[in-house]
Amino acid sequence: MEIWINPACSKCRSALTILDAEGADYTVRRYLEDVPSEAEITEVLGRLGLEPWDIVRTQEAAAKELGLKEWPRDEASRGRWTAALAAHPKLIQRPIITADDGTAVVARTEEAVRGTLAK
Repeated sequence: MEIWINPACSKCRSALTILDAEGADYTVRRYLEDVPSEAEITEVLGRLGLEPWDIVRTQEAAAKELGLKEWPRDEASRGRWTAALAAHPKLIQRPIITADDGTAVVARTEEAVRGTLAK
């Protein structure tokens, strides 16, 4: 399994603590340094079953500068949203865990993190 984290994020640190306590085998990806490509973001969105606008941190300065709240949320706009996430990785909600079984979860709660361990 892989977990996308920002070390400054308390929810990311909490997720890592849970994974460590459970002895989980995982790889850390500091996604602000190792920025996912548009293709990787699209693949993870498919695994999450979400649209790109569903994982945007709308309160980030970049979101406000880009005016994301005003962007259309439709199929024709998916690529624009994904490109924005790749260009501004701080906009990506975190942490995201991609499990070995092909699923993924935005692991902002203890339950979500533990759900990845039950698989």
